[in-house]
Order: sequence, then C-alpha cells, then structure tokens
Amino acid sequence: MSVVTPLYAHSRSSVSGHRHSLEDHLRGSAALARRFGEIFGAGELAGYLALIHDVGKGSCSWQSRLLEVERRGGGRVGVPHKHAGTVLAERYTHLEFGAVVFGHHGGLPGMERLRTELKKALAGGSEASAVGEAIYAVERIVPEIHPDPRPGPPSWLRDLPRAERRLGLDLLLRMVFSCVVDADYLDTAAHFEATTPHDRGPVVMSQLLERYEERRAKMLAERKPSRVDALRQSVYEQACAAAASKPGVYVLHVPTGGAKTLASGGFALRHAAAQGMRRVVVAVPYISITEQNAAIYRDLLDPDAAAGEEPVVLEHHSAVDLDAQAVLDGMSSEQRAAWEARAHAARLAAENWDAPFVVTTTVRLFESLFSHRPSQMRRLHNLAGSVIVLDEVQALPDRLLEPILSGLRGLVDHFGVTVLLVSATQPSFWELSKWDDLERRTVIDDPSELFDALRRVSYEWRMGEEVTLESVAEEAAGYRQVLTVVGTTKDAARFHRHLQHATPAGEVLHLSTRMTGAHRREVIARVKALLAEDAPVQVVSTSLIEAGVDLDFPRVYRAWAPAESLQQAAGRCNRDGRLPGLGTVVVFRPSDGGLPRSNEYKAAVQASDTFFGPELAEPDDLAALEQYYPLRYALQQGAPGSGLGSEVENLRRTLNFPEVDHAFQMIEEGRSVPVVVIRREEDRETIEDAVGQLSDPYRVCGPEVLRGLQQHTASLPRHEAEAALRSGLAEPVTGDLLLWRGAYHEQRGLDPDELEDRGMFTL
Repeated sequence: MSVVTPLYAHSRSSVSGHRHSLEDHLRGSAALARRFGEIFGAGELAGYLALIHDVGKGSCSWQSRLLEVERRGGGRVGVPHKHAGTVLAERYTHLEFGAVVFGHHGGLPGMERLRTELKKALAGGSEASAVGEAIYAVERIVPEIHPDPRPGPPSWLRDLPRAERRLGLDLLLRMVFSCVVDADYLDTAAHFEATTPHDRGPVVMSQLLERYEERRAKMLAERKPSRVDALRQSVYEQACAAAASKPGVYVLHVPTGGAKTLASGGFALRHAAAQGMRRVVVAVPYISITEQNAAIYRDLLDPDAAAGEEPVVLEHHSAVDLDAQAVLDGMSSEQRAAWEARAHAARLAAENWDAPFVVTTTVRLFESLFSHRPSQMRRLHNLAGSVIVLDEVQALPDRLLEPILSGLRGLVDHFGVTVLLVSATQPSFWELSKWDDLERRTVIDDPSELFDALRRVSYEWRMGEEVTLESVAEEAAGYRQVLTVVGTTKDAARFHRHLQHATPAGEVLHLSTRMTGAHRREVIARVKALLAEDAPVQVVSTSLIEAGVDLDFPRVYRAWAPAESLQQAAGRCNRDGRLPGLGTVVVFRPSDGGLPRSNEYKAAVQASDTFFGPELAEPDDLAALEQYYPLRYALQQGAPGSGLGSEVENLRRTLNFPEVDHAFQMIEEGRSVPVVVIRREEDRETIEDAVGQLSDPYRVCGPEVLRGLQQHTASLPRHEAEAALRSGLAEPVTGDLLLWRGAYHEQRGLDPDELEDRGMFTL
C-alpha cells in the first residue's frame, strides 16, 4: 500500500505561507483535549479521541484533493475523512465514543446513524478502502493511534445506578466532545494565524476576589446613601459566609432591590477561591441584564487599561448559530453556496468561554449544553470546575425543567460544579423528582424578614373589559415618571405611540429586543440620567427590563403576567426606598394586549389567577408563591401537549443527540434571528469590516469579531427575518446572522408597524 508523504491537515496559512502537517495537528489537538479533559477525569479519553479525529485525512484522495483545492485558490476539500477515526474510536474505546469523532464537523450523530456509517468502513463498504489507507499512512507517523492500554471513561460512570447510567453517558459524551472540538478549532486557528493556541493559563481566584472587594467598597462609598443599604450589606455578608461551604446547589432568595448582583458575584468568587475552582459563569435570562451585569463586573474585575493584561470578564450573548444547516428559506441557491463556502472558517469565531468570569444568557448556556453542534458545544468543557450563577432563575422555561435540572445535577455530581440559584421569586425545584433528594443549601437565613423589611410598593389593579393599551397609556401619561412593561414587542411599539400622543411633557422612551444592544444601553443610560435629574420621563418596555435592570421609578404599570413577572416589574418601583411613602405598582389586563401562546405560559397565568389579584394575595406574598409553583407544574404535567421535558430526557437516554437538540428549544415558536444593523454612519466601517471577515472563507477570525458585533445586533422573529431576506431588506452573513439593509426607527428599532414594503415583508 503506497503512502503519500508528507501528510497535511490544512492548506497554507496566508500569514506563514506553510501548510499544517497532519502529525502536528493530531498531536497538538490531543495535547489540548487531554488538558481540558483532565479537569473531570477524562483526560486520556479526550486526548485519544482528539488524536484520531482527523486520521481520515491520511488517505491519498483527501491529500490529493487538498493540494488541488489549494491550487485553485481555496475552498472545501469535499472528501469524507471522519470514518477512519470513528473506526479507531469504536475499536479502542466504545461504540458511543465514535460519535465524538464522527461528529467533530457536522455534530454529534444519533446511535443509529453512527452504526450505519460504521458499516461503510467495514470490508466491502464504500469507505473501507479509504479508511484502511488512511490508518496505514497515519500509524507510521503517529503510532499511538493504536493505544495500549486503551483509554476508558471515568470510574464514576460505572458506579452510577443502571437507571442513571445512560444520562451520565450522555453528559460525559457532550463534555468530551467539547474538549475535542475546542482543541481542534484552537489548533486550526493557530495554524492559519501563525500563532500558538490561545491559552490564558491558570487564574488565581483569590487575587480576583481581593480586587472585587476593594473596588466594591469604593463603588459603594461613591453611591448616594439609601435606607436599604444596611439590609443590602447584610445580604452580602451572608452570601460571603455561605461561600465557605462545600460545592453543591445553593439558593440566594432575596427580594428585588436587595443587591443580588453584588452578593452573587461575591459568593461565586469567594467560593471559587476556597474550593480551587477555575471560573465563574453568570447566566441571566435577558440580554439587557447580560449587558448591565457585565458592565458592573467589568468595573469590579477587569485590570486597569494601562496594565496590558487580558480582560477578566467575557460578555457573551451573541445569538448567531454558526452551525445552522437549515439555512433561511429566503436564500437563493447562490446565497446558499456562498454560505457553505464560509461556514467552516466562521465557526472558528465561536466563543469557548476561556475566561475567568463569563457573563452569558441562560439560552446560550442550556442550548449549548443540549445542542449537538460543534460551535455551540466547544465551550462546555469550560463549565467543569466552575461556579454557575443562574440569575433570575424563575425565568427558566417550565417545559424543559427536567433536562435542565438533570443536566445541572450531573455537572454538580460529576464535573466539580457549584450552582447558585438567584431570584426574588425562587421556583420550587425541590418539588420535582429530579431534585427531591438533593441537598438544598440556603444563603439567606430568613428571606421573609428581608421581604418585610424591603417592602417598598403597594399594588393597584385595572382588570375590567374597558382596559386597553390606549386607556392605560392615557392614565400613565398623567404622571411625571412612569415605567410600563407589556407582554410583546408589538405591544411595546404600539404602547409607545399611544404614550407619545398622550404625554404632555418629557421624554417618551422605548425598549425591546428589536433594538440593538448599543441602542438599548443608550436608552437605559438616558432613563437613569433623567431619573437622577428628577426630570419627567415615560418608558415602555418588554419584560427585558424587569429582571435585574437597576432603575427606580415612583410608579410602574405592568400588563397582566405570571406572578413572578409582576413582582420583578415591581422591583423597578421605589427600588432604593427613597420615596416618603410606598411606590405604586398598577397591574392591568389590556383587552387588546398580546400574550405568549405557549402551554407553560397559560399554566403560569392560570396559577397566578388562582392566588393573586384583587382580594387575593399580592405578588410578593411568599406563602402564596410556595403554593403557586407546585400548582403551575401540576397543570402542565396533566395537560395534553404539555409537560416539564420528560421527552427530552427519554431522548437523552437513547443518545439521540440531534433529536435532543431539536426538542430542546429555549425559545418557543421558532428561533429569533440575529440581525446586524448599521445604525450610525460612524459605525459603518467597523461593522462592514467585521461582516467582511465573517463573510470571507479565507479570512479566519477569532471570537472577538462576533463579540464586537453584539452591540450592533437586534433580534427578529424567524418568519419576519425570512420575509426580509426575500424582499432584499436583509442579506445573509454567516450561520443565521443577517445584515439589515432596511430602515431602523430611531426610537423603536426594527419597528413591526413601520415596514418599507408591507406586501413582501409582513408579520
């Protein structure tokens, strides 16, 4: 059997002019993956799977095609190369770990697909000749592709009860896959950039904690005093005391305005320092909180600009799906071909959370955990040995609670993770079977005392048939400073128009995810400035403002919603307790308002109707909330088409990774699509250069490119994005990321009621 030498893994780097040798790539990837996997006892396994992941590139056909493509100016090689490594994985580990190798480009396959593909590599199969040729060629330069002893899984997997072993294997496969994919991407990017793979090295958490404490003290000293400062300090001290305990699941139950952001950060850093953990990952439900919390944590943790050190805090909320295979329906065949050409290069730009302190969204966290696609999953291994802070945990979707709780418990039990659940409206997770025997560690001794001491509002109710968005806007316009929170982006745009018409004086501002990140930050900063000046201001927002955004209004209106949303909105009213009396929260049920149509939302509203409202409990009644969550869960478990995610758990047990991915959708009714907007002319050059890098398959870029576009990105429902693509109002960039070419309203962003061509771009 002839052997082509030398063997290459990648074409020439435009920086160095050199090709990437296959031996260097396999060994380099293996070294990285081994180090990643050692954190959770799977270093040898992860290292071996990385060593063999590209063995198939040793075939003559693959090597010849690589050189031919290079001569033609670049492009995809287009010759299958995954079967050889998959055969080796099945031979020396277990069948299931073959999925890691086979899926390193296209995503983890299901077991049925894996068995079918392995048959192609056997004698008489379509890939048998290429597989034998590749293994023969590579074993001469990397003989350890035939290992002795054979690498095996961590011992904890064998020790699990039989009923739990498949779920444990599912999670282990995901984490090992993450190690291999991240190692592959890092080693590949380093070749094309002519550098060494990026490695921050170990971080001394005690030093970060010391910086955090010093800067927190300085920040508090510069703030205007509030009557709730002593209570907030008590919360912080209790959080710091609890951090000394062993890893596990902790609950931080604090009313809105109790300084949860600072307390949870202090707990996480102190716990990480005490337990020798590697990083902190803060996940929040809304991009607005991500932006706000990341700014706070950067002020407290990032090195001074003159220090020349890497930033400590990584803010990651990019919703770009770099692995999107079901390209938007609006793409032409030419657009699809161009997308395919640049897809692989763009995936190297995916975040891998290699930072000491990560602020992301719960969507990014859990869709990564239950994805099957490489660019989303490459970051998972960096969860091992971390503190995960789930801020505003009440926003987790009920219909996925079983896999979410199961996944979190697996991370805690087997991957050295501590989880901190943060909320003013703590869900009753321990009422569910996944956690019924799990120890619940409380941070606050007596939350009821805090709720009594921090009660700063009274509630009024507007629940009659005569209540409309317009009537509420007219009422709200009669007050100087008001925040109104409504249920949908369409309602927010329409309520904003009503307010503009009805408000006699002062600014009328709007917030929703149809605005870019930078636009939202500017509006929030403007609102804070107007409130600080005691100037008249009206604000209408979707729910993105009601969880964690630090605003303080004397009067808040909240459209009818589940109880936890009502209480979260109330947290924006008299937040610092500076009014002489109580602030006013008006809960209204608009007859023309929109509501999410999901079964879980209907169940939450039904349970809220049972316990809260006129002549019933107020939303901050802890006794009522303790009854509310179990009823809410029970209503879903008994309703047709409802549930808490047991079907996802069943799919996990079968190791059907694509189907788990399909079933686990944090955002119902179709994904939102990220849209880059050139809102200001002075940003055009920067944005177009970043888009150009992502659009060009020969300009390999790192995650900082997508990171820089986050502030210029808004969201559209998928059906609107597809219509915009067909009508020429948007164009594809990479993955499902679009570049907007249409109008952008200076106050409402991508306004659903002000569209250029209503015949082609409709709701």
